[in-house]
Amino acid sequence: MNLRSLDLNLLVILDALLDEAHVSRAADRLNLSQPAASAALQRCRHLFRDELLERGRGTMRLTPKAETLRAPLKSLLAGVTDLVDPVEPPLAQRQQVLRISMADYPALLVIGPLQRALASSAPGIDLVIQPWQGAEASRSGLIAGTTDIAISVLPGEEGELEVTGLLTEHYVIALRPGHPAVAGFDLGCWLDYPHILVSGRGDTRSPLDADLARMGRARRVGLVVPSFGMVPDLLRGSDMIAMLPSRILPAAPDLVSLPVPVPVAGFPLHLAWHRRRAKDAGLRHVASLLAGLLA
Repeated sequence: MNLRSLDLNLLVILDALLDEAHVSRAADRLNLSQPAASAALQRCRHLFRDELLERGRGTMRLTPKAETLRAPLKSLLAGVTDLVDPVEPPLAQRQQVLRISMADYPALLVIGPLQRALASSAPGIDLVIQPWQGAEASRSGLIAGTTDIAISVLPGEEGELEVTGLLTEHYVIALRPGHPAVAGFDLGCWLDYPHILVSGRGDTRSPLDADLARMGRARRVGLVVPSFGMVPDLLRGSDMIAMLPSRILPAAPDLVSLPVPVPVAGFPLHLAWHRRRAKDAGLRHVASLLAGLLA
């Protein structure tokens, strides 16, 4: 049989005809005219090579063939409904794995609270925090389907991705209590000490170094680390200085926080997922939790 020639609507009408065993009632149920329902019955008879409904004493009755069709027909239609418009299980019963792409900032701030929130609202949702490979890799992962949610700098996105602005971050200078640069802190004090630079790619320079060069100044990058989470302990045990996103400092309240002595642009942070996932209740729930934690 050529399935391309099969009208799925015909099976919907047949389901009503077999339930009602009456053409007029089936037509009313489906908001069809009686002639349209009668014509559909004739097409079904041709399709299944059986009368399906036959005259009895003042009524119609299902043929043996029709009786055997009732259960598989309902299963088939239910399967199609689940495929096209699946019934979402309650969040508490969902079993799902979601892959999230984000750098260790903001992961340092949200992973613990997010996991605790999921433990009470959707304990069957498991998370994979993917290694951070940059904003473009996160965007590509969303489009390819290898990433479910991304938290990154994704300004101006439109079309395929659903992008929500979360916050605008700014930088501060962090150093240990009692650091000799704290008293009278200025640009010269800042540049007198080696800096810690955070770079997932191992870069020894950042846009800040280009800005300093235009001013005729330079800094010494004494240590490059891949994670913001490594920095507080390194600062506590040395005279190094770091420039960090401001929201990291509350997690290290013993460190001294000072304004950056040169103009440094902050950055926006966005939450994104692919629009093809619009009906994924588990994804929307996790995205909502993340937005609430970071807003």
